[in-house]
Amino acid sequence: MVDLKIEHGQVIDGSGSPGFFATVLVEGETVSIFRGDSSHIEAARVIDAEGCVVCPGFIDLHSHAGLTILGEPHHDPKVRQGVTTELVGIDGISHAPFKTQEELHRYIWLDSGLNGYPPMPADWLTVAELLSKYDNTVAINIAYILGNAPVRIWGVGWNDRPATDAEMEDMKAVIREAMEEGAWGLSTGLDYPPGSYADTAELAELSAVTASLGGFYHTHTRASLRSQGLMAPWEESLEIGRRSGCPIHLTHYRQSAQGSGSHLDYLGLVERGRDEGLDVTFDCYTYPYSGTTITIGLPHWAKDGGPERLMAALRDADDRERMKREVLPERLENNWLTNFTQPQNKQYDGRLITDIGEMRGQDPADALFDLLLEENLGISTVGLGTNPQTLPAFVSHPYGMIASDAILFGEYPNPRTYGCFPIVLAEFVRAEKHLRLPEAIRKMTSFPAQRLGLANRGLLRDGFKADIVVFNPDTVKTYATREDPRHYPVGIEYVIVNGRIVINQGDNTGALPGRSLRRGRPD
Repeated sequence: MVDLKIEHGQVIDGSGSPGFFATVLVEGETVSIFRGDSSHIEAARVIDAEGCVVCPGFIDLHSHAGLTILGEPHHDPKVRQGVTTELVGIDGISHAPFKTQEELHRYIWLDSGLNGYPPMPADWLTVAELLSKYDNTVAINIAYILGNAPVRIWGVGWNDRPATDAEMEDMKAVIREAMEEGAWGLSTGLDYPPGSYADTAELAELSAVTASLGGFYHTHTRASLRSQGLMAPWEESLEIGRRSGCPIHLTHYRQSAQGSGSHLDYLGLVERGRDEGLDVTFDCYTYPYSGTTITIGLPHWAKDGGPERLMAALRDADDRERMKREVLPERLENNWLTNFTQPQNKQYDGRLITDIGEMRGQDPADALFDLLLEENLGISTVGLGTNPQTLPAFVSHPYGMIASDAILFGEYPNPRTYGCFPIVLAEFVRAEKHLRLPEAIRKMTSFPAQRLGLANRGLLRDGFKADIVVFNPDTVKTYATREDPRHYPVGIEYVIVNGRIVINQGDNTGALPGRSLRRGRPD
């Protein structure tokens, strides 16, 4: 007798191949595919998937849930979308390793508007200790990538200066140890200090170590380089790949809302890189809204030294005036704020910064600076960051994957937090027909598994892990919008993680079968 039999559904196995009718069997944590009459096969549980698609669980290569999932382990916004594995530690911002608890807590504070806080005192220091926190305590699987910011804090500190030769050796040793403990590569967020203080040469040297251990380079690129040309931030990433031999992954890759240049410039850069022989891929999210911590728009000099330096700059009259001169107007005009914790500030959740300034009778910049002091830096933002007219070209491109970049807190989070994956199935496939369903599923399953290096996930094949989604292709839909983002999708009937049913007929069972997926170790 098998544990689970899923019958009468159309199996789309994640490879990009057309679907076929078969029975999916689950024994323990593994899958087998049975073609033909399966009525003789007994099972402890049978799911009738008639009219539904049965496919691998979705893999999100850009998640900010590394801390928040520890406090909300059922992870409803994501698992109800069909997500069964997420990559955390992206944007150069990972939460291990650190030398002391003080350094870890300072770093959590600095980027609290992006990654939130853990529910308990952060009591780990190493990558291995952090990864153990996820084992059989959360709903989905967690893969970890090492951010270059903690690497730089370890070797250099919080300040904007080049690394010495000895510090470079320290950072290389940190990368080797982290990857031996299970990290899948190196990430950067080159708009977020102190990781952004690393130059191209430093990143190439560190990426060479990453490549030698079978990892890849996952990058949020350096926006300040745009003064050197439209594609300069992404050209830097490819140059790092050339120098290091490391595979390159461009994250949340899209054309900006301002529409500078052509989207073909962006896609052409990836295509030319691959023609050159570089292993370059990208992911994109599926809504036209960006999302991050609002402190990203403040100048780097104000953060040179850590979160205490930024708080001091916000209090200092001269520093405030300098910041007001340097903050780009679009940071103030097209951004809605969320994640207010102080009761007197709840009224501002989901409102534009300019509107908040009017409500408070302040210049928008002064209103923002005061609120950052009151909220201890932990404000998140949703902005008009992507050209919606060209977004389908990125979603449908053969070298691209789907990733949410979701921030999981605040009353008005980015709608992609609740709808990134089902909107692909409902809008980009069913309604607009930008790509075929098997190809869309490949972009959410086997392709990210391949990029990560997961050997036994991302496909429905005999012996693979039983991460499975059952959805109705005719009714799957998301109702998450910017104005009303907190809606679970419909039409995703079952989600199975490591052989256990987490979503059962649209409801969360409370099961917590997720665990850390460690590089170099069988899971």
